Amino acid sequence: MFERYSEKARRVIFFARYEASNYGSRYIETEHLLLGLLRELPFAQSNAGLEQMRREIEKHITRGEPISTSVEVPLSGECKRALTAAAEEAEGLAHRIVEPEHLLLGLLRVETSLAARILSAKSITASEIRSQVSKSSRCVSLQPRKPGGGMTTLESFLLGLKLNNSQGSAAFFARNGLFVDASGKRWNREEIHKNFEALFAPYAKKNATYIIADILVDTGDLLVAAILWKHVIHIGEQHSWIHRMSVVVVPEGDDWAILMAQVTPVQLA
Repeated sequence: MFERYSEKARRVIFFARYEASNYGSRYIETEHLLLGLLRELPFAQSNAGLEQMRREIEKHITRGEPISTSVEVPLSGECKRALTAAAEEAEGLAHRIVEPEHLLLGLLRVETSLAARILSAKSITASEIRSQVSKSSRCVSLQPRKPGGGMTTLESFLLGLKLNNSQGSAAFFARNGLFVDASGKRWNREEIHKNFEALFAPYAKKNATYIIADILVDTGDLLVAAILWKHVIHIGEQHSWIHRMSVVVVPEGDDWAILMAQVTPVQLA
């Protein structure tokens, strides 16, 4: 579903998943998607703007107990309609890639949703946003890849693992992408999609943490990084491990994708 999403649009989905979990919601609702958008849209990238919108949303919802990132949180019906509308907006503007601006348009089209009502109250209209997006070169499908895009893809992928976003994270692998698990078994892209939750479940555990320990290569056409995951516990085992995850990220089309991710376990004493 997220193959056509830009790096920024994917991060919006990840942040929406985080917001839903933080508010104890059983579903990712349009208001969570709106909070995710506020982290990526140029006109809203300020702490003051984010907190102001958060306070407005909290007037209409009840905060529950936070949900563990290991629990799957699906999209609500309204949120699914917003994402479908976002894809239609991108196609209508002849944009191959879905950007955060398209997601904003999708939210506005679900007029009965909480997010749309809050946006409308602030005089943010679909026609105005659509006009701005149609004039923006950032959404044109022929835009060149920007330096540093590989790092953005890597960071989004790691965040997706921590948030247990199986559908979104699996989409980061290239068409010929490969994952080598801790036992040395190789998984191709199709197998990764089918078995993602089982393969990457240890990284979504509550105590699992990661750091990008080393950037070995970072050019306009290649990124190679080493990530250290701590407190990773295998099923049926009691002790923790450190996992060294080596990740190779390369350009693919107008975006970047993971060509290979390989895990090497190191048992703690």
